[in-house]
Amino acid sequence: MTGASRPTGDGPLDAGDRTTGGLAQRQAELVAALVAGGPPPAGFAPAPLAATRAALLRKRAGEVARHWPLLAAGLGAGWPSTFAGWAANRPTVGSLRDGWDLARALRERGALPPAGAEELAAREAGLRYDGRGAPRPRRLPAVARAGGAVAVQIAGRVCLLRPAPRPPAAQPAGGDGVPDAAGSAAWISD
Repeated sequence: MTGASRPTGDGPLDAGDRTTGGLAQRQAELVAALVAGGPPPAGFAPAPLAATRAALLRKRAGEVARHWPLLAAGLGAGWPSTFAGWAANRPTVGSLRDGWDLARALRERGALPPAGAEELAAREAGLRYDGRGAPRPRRLPAVARAGGAVAVQIAGRVCLLRPAPRPPAAQPAGGDGVPDAAGSAAWISD
């Protein structure tokens, strides 16, 4: 073989290797600032960095909503801000696990909406998730509860036994200000 060959890593670092190490460190700092709540790296303008971070959080919220549609729908217009507040300083561990961790955090605070409670109970009945590793299917029958919802899994099939309680709906008032308990306001017109 003729010609010079590059060092195999046994010798001293050349100038190209030193800049690659510095570049890798700066890239890691930038990623940490964008997705894990790290401080802004030197040389980056804070306003564009904050805008990029907000856009990435919105994108991440959309991905989690695809895996947890009932949780997102249960939170309604508050979904993006709830997710962004929870995820701001947490690096992603995947959309399924992010949603699961958020649902558990909301359950602990008593802020889990009924639809999200039903979705969480169904997931916990069908899958084992310890908060650290990837969820795995359960092989034995299981019962899970979340926010008043109860789900059971037998032979790989999950069934919601009891839905989460919903707050009572406001009843329309009649012309005299008294609530219309019979529901006649829906079919009687003045």
